[in-house]
Amino acid sequence: MKSTNAIEEQFIHLVFFWLKNPNNKTDRNEFETAMHKFLNSSVYAKNKHFGQPADTNRPVIDNSYTYCLKVTFNNLEEHNNYQIEPAHKLFIAEASKLWERVLIYDSES
Repeated sequence: MKSTNAIEEQFIHLVFFWLKNPNNKTDRNEFETAMHKFLNSSVYAKNKHFGQPADTNRPVIDNSYTYCLKVTFNNLEEHNNYQIEPAHKLFIAEASKLWERVLIYDSES
């Protein structure tokens, strides 16, 4: 499939997190700290975006999640290496107790 967007990397990894206690400031701070530490340490993640739902309200929009992460890679191999890198494993060990659900969408062009 020919890409028509401006993102140079060919593999997009979208991760949606629902925290167990989304209104708990301590949990949110702990999650955000773990995420920023992870993103600053990842060897494989190229383009990174970490955010919260935008204030958009239309029937087709699901903004029920607490946080969204977008990470790009040059290819599937880099994505697979990212999955097993120490920074990613440490993030999961530190933050997984805080979420109740994770949903991932991967795409490549």
